[in-house]
Amino acid sequence: MMKCLACYIEVNESYCLRCRKKLFDKSKILSVLDFDAPKADNIDTYQEFSKRLSISGVQLKYSLSLADGALVLSEKNGQYILKPVPPARQLMSIEDAPENEHLTMQIAEQVFGIDTAANALILFKDRQPAYITRRFDVKSDGSKYMQEDFAQLTNRSRQTHGEAFKYDGTYVEIGMLIKKYVAAAMPALEKFFRIVVFNYIVSNGDAHLKNFSLIRTDEGEYKLAPAYDLMSTVIHTPHESDTALDLYEGDIDSEYFAAYGHYGLANFIELSKRLGIVEKRAQRILDEFTQKQNEMKRFVEQSFLSAGAKKSYANAINDKLRRIAK
Repeated sequence: MMKCLACYIEVNESYCLRCRKKLFDKSKILSVLDFDAPKADNIDTYQEFSKRLSISGVQLKYSLSLADGALVLSEKNGQYILKPVPPARQLMSIEDAPENEHLTMQIAEQVFGIDTAANALILFKDRQPAYITRRFDVKSDGSKYMQEDFAQLTNRSRQTHGEAFKYDGTYVEIGMLIKKYVAAAMPALEKFFRIVVFNYIVSNGDAHLKNFSLIRTDEGEYKLAPAYDLMSTVIHTPHESDTALDLYEGDIDSEYFAAYGHYGLANFIELSKRLGIVEKRAQRILDEFTQKQNEMKRFVEQSFLSAGAKKSYANAINDKLRRIAK
């Protein structure tokens, strides 16, 4: 028996039937790709397909398509995004990056019921691991849903706000735009609040404006897109800020932050108030993270992270849960 490379349940093959359905429309995809990971002797080929994104701008992603029962690199109209181990060797535990993202996405979905992009681990031909996720903006006929991230929705770009444009804003600002554009705003705001708290608990310091999106349904309404790009970034960049954006204007001047130098329960309750969430419902969301601490730890222990990364991940959870305790 082995663990499913998507959901961790015990299976006789690489992906269980449920995950094969979510990821590959039930196709029996091998867990090993038919090509090696990017390196010096094949980088010219990869550069035809590459696009950059974070961790802090160093992670590479490639587009894949499903053709004749196999995953192949594609220049456009891909159905999947593939993220290998980033080439930036100055980051800590960098070999753990694919499993870090996969684990964090699985905890979000399986432990907290957060709607996430379908994802898994996959191996290159040379057995290096990679993270693979199915694009939720691509329809079955190859056309795309309209999707806009919150950098676009706030009219922020490198040209208008400089290199750090995606870190220029607050989570309340995102919430106000959810109220403006999403018809069922309150459920969307509670979902958004849960993701913000989740990112704090797992120490994802890179949840910036481009890591949240609205997507338009076939009925023409906007909804909050599934969560994506979730990972415990502190494992790789231990001295980063706790959050990519401020929670709200003036949060560092709050009594709690001024006393302790970091966010605590009072700050997240204030965030929920500014989002218009009833305090009892916000407290219930916050309590759930403490109640499910052992379940989170269980996922970390059963993951494919290295021993050192498992310890760092669990310590980060413990630290943040202490901060939001009553």
